[in-house]
Amino acid sequence: MTTDFEVRPYPFGEPVRLDMHPLLARLRREEPVARIRLPYGGEGWLVTRYDDVRLVLADPRFSRAATVDREDLPRATPEPPRGDSLLSMDPPEHTRLRKLVAKAFTSRRVEQWRPRAQQIVDDHLDALEAAGPPADIVRQLALPLPVTLICEMLGVPTEHQHRFRDFSDAILSTTAYTRAQIGAARVELETYLAELIAERRAEPADDLLGALVAARDNDDRLSETELVNLGIGLLVAGHETTANQIANFTYVLLTEPGHWELLRDDPDLVPGAVEELLRHVQLGSGGAFARIATEDVTLSGVTVRAGEAVFVNTQAANRDESVFTAPEDLDLTRVGNPHMAFGHGAHHCVGAQLARLELQVAVAALLRRFPGLRLAVPLADVPWKTGLLVRGPKALPVAW
Repeated sequence: MTTDFEVRPYPFGEPVRLDMHPLLARLRREEPVARIRLPYGGEGWLVTRYDDVRLVLADPRFSRAATVDREDLPRATPEPPRGDSLLSMDPPEHTRLRKLVAKAFTSRRVEQWRPRAQQIVDDHLDALEAAGPPADIVRQLALPLPVTLICEMLGVPTEHQHRFRDFSDAILSTTAYTRAQIGAARVELETYLAELIAERRAEPADDLLGALVAARDNDDRLSETELVNLGIGLLVAGHETTANQIANFTYVLLTEPGHWELLRDDPDLVPGAVEELLRHVQLGSGGAFARIATEDVTLSGVTVRAGEAVFVNTQAANRDESVFTAPEDLDLTRVGNPHMAFGHGAHHCVGAQLARLELQVAVAALLRRFPGLRLAVPLADVPWKTGLLVRGPKALPVAW
């Protein structure tokens, strides 16, 4: 057991809004491979430098599958990772399942959804404007856009979309829900997906879920459990992070002087600004997705022993001075931005292009429709989520 490193509790306290914890920058400079103690399962390593993070995320010597169902391994969530999740698989099993969904999320296929994304945004902003200020960006835009789009891609009926919104928070919980509540939410979501799958078998449909059912029934390329869990993963990941980031980006643009005005006056900057916001805004609260070293590996002069758990902090890596000029600054005109907001390697976010599209459409529409948008409450009165793996405001009241 490693004993000659200071062991720090991780995450480093409850997140404060979207602030980066100051200890992360110090560790990146002085102790890039640091010893940490997680809320469950004991100790592991935290990696914060850009090059080390890329290596851990891409190198097959660091395994996600080795974390499955291990109560003794460190983690931030009450339940250990499940083996039937795409996030908890290594190649070749991971590669086999990812291929089944990846073609639906290519840049070309995703771009075909831009008009529909624009229509969803316009419809919600029409309703928001008609109701008058104050409006809640979370409830009236940030949630409906990604929820509606991923549901339409998968083939979830509009009237059923509410059934999994609450489940997502439970499944992504660190302390906000008990282990029993998380388990109950999981069972309920699995039951609903099984119902949808049964409907596709009775009446085949030309949607992503229908394609996955055909891959299961006709080609035997995935098991029934894998089919259900792919559906859950796509529903949860397909809206939770993007919904939070729409609200987070709006908050940042309205509270950091000059940025809203810059994009309002030059909307062509929006695609690059989205990339910079992805780099700059810390979405995660820390402690997700450990990897286990399958052999001894040296990172920044520290030997990680076979069997030890390693966590990466991509937000800390996205502020690495050796890669980004003035990394603490939000520069919406930044050129060349190799951020890792969507991860790296085999587990790079399969829905990255969809998230980019949704963020671009939402930000551009707000700038165009409400050039004078402003917070409707003092900064201190914006309520923030707690006890979850992701950050975001519970509500974001705005006026114009």
